[in-house]
Amino acid sequence: MKNAVSKQTQEYDTPSRSAGEFRNFLSHFWNLFETNGENENRSLEPKIEFSEGKDAVNVSAEVPGMDEKDLNVEISSDGYLTISGEKKNQIEHNQDDHYFSEVRYGMFRRTVPLPWDLDFAKTEADYEDGVLKIRIPKSADGKRKKQRLPINKKQSQNQQQQQPEA
Repeated sequence: MKNAVSKQTQEYDTPSRSAGEFRNFLSHFWNLFETNGENENRSLEPKIEFSEGKDAVNVSAEVPGMDEKDLNVEISSDGYLTISGEKKNQIEHNQDDHYFSEVRYGMFRRTVPLPWDLDFAKTEADYEDGVLKIRIPKSADGKRKKQRLPINKKQSQNQQQQQPEA
């Protein structure tokens, strides 16, 4: 009688591949329990960048795919900038006997503190190519309050003792 060696037809996954698939499964499972579309609304929040110039504070916010009429910009008297908006998107395809329609809707609101001593009354906002640019001039007091201080180098006691007397 011959010893027959049979090939295994079942391939075994590496442990890392199985773990990755399991993590993917768990990720999809927990997404079923999200409420109020939190992840979707989080993706609507604009990315904001601040820069300070000599005469103004400049704010850039990325809000692609929105119309300026759907954006709202407010500055409170206590120095908070709020950018909010509503994004509505409807896609509709109608070809032959196939019809597809999708409606997306989301709101966002982002509030950030601003440095004091800005002239809020002279604020300007422009919107172009999905970028909201806000320029807030510094007040006269704010321009004068910032000054560079000189730094004096002191000699340590060791350095003073090592210097020869003249």
